[in-house]
Amino acid sequence: MIESVKLRRRCMLDFYSHYEHLCELQGSLPLKAVKANVTHDAIDLIVDHIKASDWAPLLNALRHNKTLISIGIRSLHQHGLEESGVERYKTYFRRRIPATLSKDLTGQLCKAVKGCLSISDVLKNLELQGLLLRERDLALLTKGLATASSLESVSLAYCPIGDGGLETICQSIKNTATIRFVNFTACSLTWRGAEHIANVLKHQAIRRHGEAWAESLRYRRPDLEYMAGLRRITLNCNMLVGDRGASAFADCLGEDLWLKALDLQQCGISNEGARSLLDALQTNTTLVVLDIRKNPLIGHVLMKNIIERVLKNGNTADSEYKWLMSPSSKEALKTKPKKRTIVLGSGRKGKATIRIGLSSKKSVSPGKKNPSVRESYSPKPLPPGTKGFLPWRTAERAKRCRGEAVACAGELPVRIQTGVPVKVTLESASTTETEDTVDLDDVIQQPDLAKSVDKTDVAQYQQLEV
Repeated sequence: MIESVKLRRRCMLDFYSHYEHLCELQGSLPLKAVKANVTHDAIDLIVDHIKASDWAPLLNALRHNKTLISIGIRSLHQHGLEESGVERYKTYFRRRIPATLSKDLTGQLCKAVKGCLSISDVLKNLELQGLLLRERDLALLTKGLATASSLESVSLAYCPIGDGGLETICQSIKNTATIRFVNFTACSLTWRGAEHIANVLKHQAIRRHGEAWAESLRYRRPDLEYMAGLRRITLNCNMLVGDRGASAFADCLGEDLWLKALDLQQCGISNEGARSLLDALQTNTTLVVLDIRKNPLIGHVLMKNIIERVLKNGNTADSEYKWLMSPSSKEALKTKPKKRTIVLGSGRKGKATIRIGLSSKKSVSPGKKNPSVRESYSPKPLPPGTKGFLPWRTAERAKRCRGEAVACAGELPVRIQTGVPVKVTLESASTTETEDTVDLDDVIQQPDLAKSVDKTDVAQYQQLEV
């Protein structure tokens, strides 16, 4: 056998080896990002930084591969998704337009994916995220989906394909027996797109009923779990789906026995659409996930009834179908608590304030030595409102005073008006810090502060200002 043929066949079984060989023929170096994101049977690549000249060996290796189980091609340029490294390279993305926005490159990418789908017997997961796919690209992708023999999951999340592009994709999905999961999150869909997917469910239901009838002959019991067709549909973040789209799903869910999960977060659904879904759940006992969260137009009681009804169906369900995490819950984990401080009063050197909560790190000048442990020690302040509460800075000033000490440590010679928002600042001879404005009732409550002004004389107040 010719040596080149042997090499080609061997490379088809190893994606990265084939990619290195093609880079060597082209006279270029393999990209470090490709090597870092390729395993033996999967590739998950962010392609915004790849130049147009570096795409040829990557696409050729993808077109002839037969071993990859999962393919993920992601672009973060258009939508700024919550992936690691997006915030770091945000400015770089704005300055440089990715090559994936070119219609020629997206066409070559879809052609390579089509070739891989037609020859691979192990590819199960295909994810094209954030790509600008045009009508010609979707036509190529549809032909590849029609010839796929093992594909189970298809995701076009954040690809603005619209209702027309979804209709093109549905033409191949409805006749593909292996595809079980589809994800069209933020694809610029409306209620027409929801109707296209509902028609796919109706078409597959008719075929499944025929198979179930054939298997029920001679007193046999059909196994509905192993029948082909869609099991999970994700349409999150398509605000124009609305009540009309929800009603389209409700019409086909009433008698459906196969769909397990339907995600409709942030789809503009109100009480009208939610009621139609609740009516469909009265006869549907197989749907274990119906996610209509983050639709503010749905009443709390109605949403609670729908979720309770779905959870009853999922008591005996497999753990394969889980509720997806909301994007806002991820952001909540990253938010930092606000710093809060208390204004004590003003004097000759400016406003005297105390910071409550987070401590700030002060930079040390090169000529000064680091402070000792004793000098940098600061006692933990008591919670505001408790007996004996005294900000530690005020206590240190009181220790340096040569006059008579303050009679009561919990009483401050400052009149504080409660219920008024104050601006929390720290100003002294060396540093000036300004913090957020907070409500005084949320920070400190000392009812005896107003009475302490009459008990403390003017001499003690002047000594505390020094």
